[in-house]
Amino acid sequence: MIRDGYVARWLGREFEAAPGADGEIRLYTPDPTDGFDELRPGRFRRIVPASEIEELRYVRTVGTWRGEPFVIVGEHEGWLRVEYTGGRSSSAERLELDRVDHGVWQAWAPRSEIEDIREVFA
Repeated sequence: MIRDGYVARWLGREFEAAPGADGEIRLYTPDPTDGFDELRPGRFRRIVPASEIEELRYVRTVGTWRGEPFVIVGEHEGWLRVEYTGGRSSSAERLELDRVDHGVWQAWAPRSEIEDIREVFA
């Protein structure tokens, strides 16, 4: 599973999360869960005060492709959307990455070519 976003621990369980400016945390789960409202099929939400959250962290999935560091920002049918984090435009150009913004380079890569896939917490 590729994760890139906030996760919160609440009542001993981990949930996808979104902190709000209002001091509340929105928790999400794909399964029907007591106290969660269905937003659409496969997406349920509960809003809780930040004071009830046991832990809130940002998680990213990273890996290495063709010897260079990447963060994985998406996946689709055996392909991973990777964003170069090495900071060298010459390497990004050598890898024939798509420039999506100033200093931001991405590509679709076969999952089988990505090495050392792991989660890191910020």
